[in-house]
Amino acid sequence: MHPDILELLHCSADFIVQNQLPGGDIPWFEGGKTDPWDLTECAIALDICGRHEQSRKAYLWLCEIQNPDGSWWYSYMNGEPHERAKDTNYSTYIVVGVWCHYLATADKAFLEQVWPSVEKALDFAVRLQQPEGHIHWGMDEFGNIWDEALIAGSSCVWLSLRCGLRIAGTLNIPRPEWEEASNRLAAAIRNRPELFESCGFSKCDYALSWFYPVLTGVVNGDQGKVHLMDRWDDFVIEPRGCKCVVAEPWWVTVAETAELSMALIRVGERHKAEQLLKWTLELQAEPGVFWAGIKIPEEMIWPEEKPTWVAAALIIAASAYLDEKNKLAAVLWGRFEE
Repeated sequence: MHPDILELLHCSADFIVQNQLPGGDIPWFEGGKTDPWDLTECAIALDICGRHEQSRKAYLWLCEIQNPDGSWWYSYMNGEPHERAKDTNYSTYIVVGVWCHYLATADKAFLEQVWPSVEKALDFAVRLQQPEGHIHWGMDEFGNIWDEALIAGSSCVWLSLRCGLRIAGTLNIPRPEWEEASNRLAAAIRNRPELFESCGFSKCDYALSWFYPVLTGVVNGDQGKVHLMDRWDDFVIEPRGCKCVVAEPWWVTVAETAELSMALIRVGERHKAEQLLKWTLELQAEPGVFWAGIKIPEEMIWPEEKPTWVAAALIIAASAYLDEKNKLAAVLWGRFEE
């Protein structure tokens, strides 16, 4: 790995903090939009780098703007709703971040403070769970439900439910229905591919649908390793990184490459994970700041954006590589040992 990787991670954390607004909001970049999922990813990265107060401010900002039904809008601009859709994954990922913040700070008062938002967020998603176990993607601003389940988003919702159970246990609040919902969702992801878009993770066209069930811990052990290796050539361009989508035009993205490295660490493929992380360093715009991706074979940076959440993905992935016992990084792949 890069000999100055720790310094690089703190440069990335500095970049995220520089883009955080006074109220706690962390947009993609100056003047850009904010979405709840990527803001949470940034907050997790800040906790990994010891920026706990900035992380706390981000979560409290989210709690302030939560919708009454427990959801968040898909994105915001200057604190106002921008894309008016309600996504079950985007509306529950805060729970993963809140649990990571607690692991980093042991601040039980913070858990108690944000518990109402955590509870409402998970209940919003569970209300959209179907009898077969899958959870619908979300709904539009008028409440019309999108009757499709996404494999990557569903894997994240499963992880959010597991983290929610940890939070509830810490606060001595029983929520057995979350346990049931998470078990049913995991069974659907593993055994009922026909319930999901692109026929599940085994035949998907999107990288996130390919490796997120392994990354989040829904698919474990040898099965996870075999699955990643089986589709390696479909998604990975050596020595560049992970494509966002199988089909041409090929677009190698830094965030997907970094997150794939975490999935590989999870199944014991450390050498491949290291190679991926090395490749991402080629797309630094400046120390700790990364372009979103590059088009292959044109060798064209696209889009010409340097999002905060890309820097966050690198922080999380690199910290997982450097320390597999890192509690915060381990939570993101479904490991909860303390």
